[in-house]
Amino acid sequence: MFFIFFTFCYLQSFCQKDTLTTDTAKKHNPKVATLLSTFLPGSGQIYNKKYWKTPVIYAGLGALGYMAYKNNNNYKQFKKAYLELYNDTNPNATYKIDGMEFTLNGLDAGKNYYRRYRDLFVIFTAGLYIMNIIDANVDANLYDFDISDDLSLKIEPVPIMVGFKQTVGFNIKLNF
Repeated sequence: MFFIFFTFCYLQSFCQKDTLTTDTAKKHNPKVATLLSTFLPGSGQIYNKKYWKTPVIYAGLGALGYMAYKNNNNYKQFKKAYLELYNDTNPNATYKIDGMEFTLNGLDAGKNYYRRYRDLFVIFTAGLYIMNIIDANVDANLYDFDISDDLSLKIEPVPIMVGFKQTVGFNIKLNF
């Protein structure tokens, strides 16, 4: 008897569901858009059918990533030069980078400058990545939002009777 009940329940899961009682319309899922954008930036926007946003995201991530990379390379170059000049026994020594001569103080200032801007561009890149995820989630939540011309708000003056006196009030009508 248990075997027959188990088999019936197992086969029931493969049977066609009643279309009158279940909603057959596919819902737009914000979780899917968020997860897609988390693992592959821009894919949540594609899921939301906002195709134009994907190249903007990749251009922004590429530009910010490149600037972080370039500032990191310059930082490493100034740091290496600073350490070489710091260990030099000549107090008046200079170091040439790209045809410009730098003293120990100049190398230290350049090293700090490029480190600061490298860190800022890394933060900006992370910020754009997070904004990509938030944008995909918000767009997915508003995907089914009705923005038709049937929406209207009317505010009009109306006479109101208070006791035996007539005053003016406002009537607000919101049509969906």
